[in-house]
Amino acid sequence: MVTQKHKWFSVRSVLMLLTVILVAWVVYQNWPDILETLRHIREANGFVLVLLIPEQLFMYYTCGQIFFSYLRHKKNVRKFENSEILQISTELNFVNHAIPAGGVGGLAFLTYRLKPHGVTAGQASFLYLFRYAITTVVNYAQALVAIGIMLVLKMIPNEAMWIIPVSLLMNMSVFSFLWFVIFVASSSKRIEIFSKTVTKLANGAARVVTFGHKKKMMDEKKISDYFQDIHQSVVIAKENKRYLKEPIMWGLVYSLCEVGTYYIVALSLGRWELLPFIMVGEAIGSVFDGIVPYGLYELGMAGVMIALGVDFPTATIVTVMTRVITLLFTIASGSYPYYEAIRGKDAKQL
Repeated sequence: MVTQKHKWFSVRSVLMLLTVILVAWVVYQNWPDILETLRHIREANGFVLVLLIPEQLFMYYTCGQIFFSYLRHKKNVRKFENSEILQISTELNFVNHAIPAGGVGGLAFLTYRLKPHGVTAGQASFLYLFRYAITTVVNYAQALVAIGIMLVLKMIPNEAMWIIPVSLLMNMSVFSFLWFVIFVASSSKRIEIFSKTVTKLANGAARVVTFGHKKKMMDEKKISDYFQDIHQSVVIAKENKRYLKEPIMWGLVYSLCEVGTYYIVALSLGRWELLPFIMVGEAIGSVFDGIVPYGLYELGMAGVMIALGVDFPTATIVTVMTRVITLLFTIASGSYPYYEAIRGKDAKQL
């Protein structure tokens, strides 16, 4: 028993140390932007910037409701209080920023965090993908609305008209990807073929990288069970579409909050007219969110705003300030809840 406790302590200690190192690395990588923000923050209206605190907390809460409003329909999953939803969402947001792994770290943490409450790895993965699908679709819908308004008001320069076909192409690509995921996950046979293919490719890559020393990186049965679990979640969701209404509404609110974060910073700088530019830039930038390391999201957003006619200093200042302020707030608000989650009663599996 003592040895087991020591093992738990060791795993948690290593995990916490790794997190501290990653957070320090993220801060180091963003240090020039932090200094740049400090130089420009004096130009902003502090009373408007303070609105970011309740706005960010509410955004965390809406993100959590995408998951938990769906889980309320699960008989084997206990009901979560609003305070718990906010806490877990704050922890998840912290992990997504502290571990720049394209959202993989967030998925792993959500799986670990919800496991003691009766949520399987497949169900957690389904929820994570479902949240990404909702927010992506809403982002592109609002981008098309913004582009329509800007066309009517003649706010898009002729040299920036390429934004329209690019947006449409990205819409088609995202919807095609989502259709493919649903198509594969809807069939037990197709999901079985997919899981076998993933296992063979992973094991083959392991043999190549290790020069034949490691012949098996993934267990085919475990991978198959995992994907079959996702398949069951998709089947249940398709058979009970009413369960999806509330998460979709929360996804809409969450996406509006994402735009609102940038717009509050723009308002603090006196640039109220930037809303449609932010809507388009945030939508196109968000295609990188969850699939690439943290940072390219904002780079893509600033680039789109500049292409649409926003002057370079304003686009970069709004984007950089928003990233730095939300990053620092994420670390400040999420580090302690994350620490408590790792060392608390819910961490028994460690």
